[in-house]
This record gives sequence, structure tokens and C-alpha cells, in this order.
Amino acid sequence: MLVKRIVKPCLLGLRNVSGREQPLSVAVARLQHSQAEQTQPNRRSIRPETSSAKNLMDIGTRRIFNEDHDMFRQSVRRFYQEEVVPHHKEWEKAGQVSREVWEKAGEQGLLGLMVPEEHGGIGGDLFSAAITWEEQSYSNCSGPGFSLHSDIVMPYIINYGSKKQIDRFIPQMIAGKCISAIAMTEPGAGSDLQGVRTYAKRDGSDWILNGNKVFITNGWMSDLVVVVTVTNREAKTAAHGISLFLVEDGMKGFQKGRKLEKIGLKAQDTAELFFEDVRLPADALLGEPNKGFYYLMNELPQERLIVANMAISSCEFMFEETRNYVLQRKAFGKTIAHLQTVQHKLAELKTEICVGRAFLDNCLQLHAEKRLDSPTASMAKFWASDLQNRVATQCLQLHGGWGYMWEYPIAKAFVDARVQPIYGGSNEIMKELIARPIVSQK
Repeated sequence: MLVKRIVKPCLLGLRNVSGREQPLSVAVARLQHSQAEQTQPNRRSIRPETSSAKNLMDIGTRRIFNEDHDMFRQSVRRFYQEEVVPHHKEWEKAGQVSREVWEKAGEQGLLGLMVPEEHGGIGGDLFSAAITWEEQSYSNCSGPGFSLHSDIVMPYIINYGSKKQIDRFIPQMIAGKCISAIAMTEPGAGSDLQGVRTYAKRDGSDWILNGNKVFITNGWMSDLVVVVTVTNREAKTAAHGISLFLVEDGMKGFQKGRKLEKIGLKAQDTAELFFEDVRLPADALLGEPNKGFYYLMNELPQERLIVANMAISSCEFMFEETRNYVLQRKAFGKTIAHLQTVQHKLAELKTEICVGRAFLDNCLQLHAEKRLDSPTASMAKFWASDLQNRVATQCLQLHGGWGYMWEYPIAKAFVDARVQPIYGGSNEIMKELIARPIVSQK
């Protein structure tokens, strides 16, 4: 598989490409060589940061990546240009992408990159996964819900599921044959997960599930849904009475509502889900009963990192799209790029984007080292998604009237940006999470 060949070398550490352990002397020599490169870098070892690159989307930039990542990025970029971009307009009209593109993504190894080898994955690193998020933003195609499927839903099953659950679902999810969603939000409970009302009660060894969810990404096409549910109404706090269940399409009583018509993300299927006396076997419970809120708190920082990284990547795309436009658009006998006010605006935009990128790359490094805490992830999500909307507004303004036309990419980027400060936890909630340790006396 192409991805396995490209990604694995950057994951092997002190193993060689064949997977065999290297002699300690070889490992030490490699380490010494790496340290020498760091203390005496030569031209070949220096990778330009985004601020120094000719194009904010250039391949071969940023110190968190290496040449193996660059090769992988080329293949991911090609996938989006060949398999996604040409079809996106028809998917926008349909309100969903095709199942074929899911299976093609699976064939290319783009789904579940970080799934460990023992569970059927390739054990890819976080940076390889981040490339898939970034390249989707660079394509300006928001339809495929790959990142949610691969890096939000799959970790719940990998980290808390039984061997039976992992063996049953993960291989099909990696192949793109089982599309997944996570159902948290309800009509009366959004960012406040302790306000969930969907309820599952025991019936012998089974559970009976009732309730409804809304704004569920991948909901219409989903084959498998992780459902956030109350299982103990008598718990000392709501957080102590929440569990997660795996609900499959076709289960009696599980109904999908209409595809919701949104102002943006038009090709991304978003749906209401209804559960009426859905009988769930004991092995549909994900992890332990009443531990769901704990699991959610563990996994939400990665979800917020994904939103943040895709937001900054969208900023980079919008900047380059706008720069190309002002270099071609003429007014008063010359291109509008000659106007000082336009030049200064571009300077401001690039500076803000590059500052944001530096912070996001730092967050990616922290998360790769398992050191990204909730307040920092919340900072990233809040800052990046707010910046994305500011950049979208200003880039559209630089397009003038044409920016308001749907045929121009900036129009789609503009409406797609608006949801970013809302989902994944609203930015108002992000500020609460950031503030708590600031004012804590402990």
C-alpha cells in the first residue's frame, strides 16, 4: 500500500525500514548524526517555516515534518485534486458525498492512519494524520467527513472498546465500508454535555435507548454511531451518569431524520437521529457504564486540535486564493495589488496566519508527545476558528463583488468558516475552559 510505504519510515524510530531492530551501535550513530545536524545545520536540513515560504501551502516546509511526510502529502494532495475536487459541486447539490469516495480513501490508506498495527492499521503518526486534515482544507472541499470518522470516532473504539468491538468495526472503518459518526448534540444540549437527555435503561442484560440527536456530521450516511447517553439519572452529578453506546444502522427503532440544510458545509451530510425503544445488546456498550463523560473529556482535546488545524489551513488557502486574485484583478489601470491599502491588508493577514500556524504546530508537537492539555487545545480551537472567520471576511472583501458569487472559492470558504466557532464546543465554552485554571486557587 502506498501510504504504508511512505508513512512507516518516519514511525520506525530505531528500527530499519524492514521492521528489524537495528544494532545499538547503528542506532547511536544515527542519533549522533541527528544531533550533529541540529547543532550544525546545513542547507539541506533546514526546512523553511510558513512565514518564509513562497506559498503558505508549499510542500517541504515546517520543522515538524520530514521528507517522508512530504511524499505522503503529495499523495494526499493528488487524491483530493483527482477524487474530490471534480465531484464536489454535485455533492453540494446532493447534500452528501458518494460512498465511492469513502472506499477510495480507504484503498489509499487515508482513513484511520493512527490505528495501531495490532488492530489492522498502519500505526501512522499524528503528523501524517494532520497532513490529511490540512490537505482537505487546502482543497477547499468540506464534504468528506474523513477526519471525524478517523480521528474522532475511531479513537473511542480503539481506546475504550472491547477486542470484539475493535475486530468487528475497525477494519471496515479503515476500508471506508463502515462510515461512522458521533452523536453528542441534542436540541436542548450542545456544548453542555451534562445536559444530555437521551436515556438508556437496563432490561435484563440489554439496554433500551430513547432520545434524539441533532447536527450529526456523517449522520445520514452513517453505518455506526457512537451515541452519548444518560444511563444513571440518580448519579451525584450528570457527568457521573453518562455512557457511550455503539448503535448500528438498521437497528429497529433507530431512524435518521432529514439531511439538514445548512448555510455552509453543503456537501457534508448532517442529520437528525431518532432512537425509539432501540434494544441494544450488552456488547453495544462502549467501555464501562457511567464512564462516558470521562472518555469524552479525554478525547475532546484531539477533536479541538483537528478543528483548529483545519481552521489555520483554511486561512492559508484563503490567503493564497486572495493573493492570486489581487495580482490579476485590475482597477484604475493597474492590478489592485499595487494599491498600498491592499498590500498592507495582505501583510496583516499573512502575519496573523503565520503566528497562528506557529502556535498550532506547537500544539501538534505537544499532542504527539501526549502533553496537549484541555486549556491549550481550547486556546487553539478558539483562536484559530476566530481567525478563520476574520480572514474569510477580509479575503472576501478583497475580492469585491465577485467574492459574493458562489462560483468563486472564497465564497464557499467564507460560509464554511462560520460553523467553526460553534461546533467542537462553542468558543464561549472554550473561554470558560481556558479561564478555569487561570482563576483556580488550587
